[in-house]
Amino acid sequence: SMHYCPNLDIAFWSITNIMKDMNSGWLFRLIHMNGASFYFLIMYIHISRNMFYNSFKLNSVWGIGILILLISMAAAFMGYVLPWGQMSYWGATVITNLLSAIPYIGETVVLWIWGGFSINNATLNRFFSIHF
Repeated sequence: SMHYCPNLDIAFWSITNIMKDMNSGWLFRLIHMNGASFYFLIMYIHISRNMFYNSFKLNSVWGIGILILLISMAAAFMGYVLPWGQMSYWGATVITNLLSAIPYIGETVVLWIWGGFSINNATLNRFFSIHF
């Protein structure tokens, strides 16, 4: 995070710089990306095991587990947006616009997350600080 710059103009190039110019930067990025995928694999295996053993009958434990899953998915989504390529931009646009389907407060929530009327530097800074 010392070399990443959450700015729309240079976020992609800062990732490229980390991968090419930093010592073992490519290795750190690949371990980080694959580690996140492995984390979710283990989490889904854990959920499957608990469903097999009917652990969902313990409502408080199940609810906390679902909360941890949702928080993990949000952190992974924010990490997905940070490289700021085309897929990151459109992923951020589509996923954050899904929140506008919430009755009464959806549009306000989307504007708050974006920090304006479109995705801008404030959005990327928020995603970086929450992901970090």
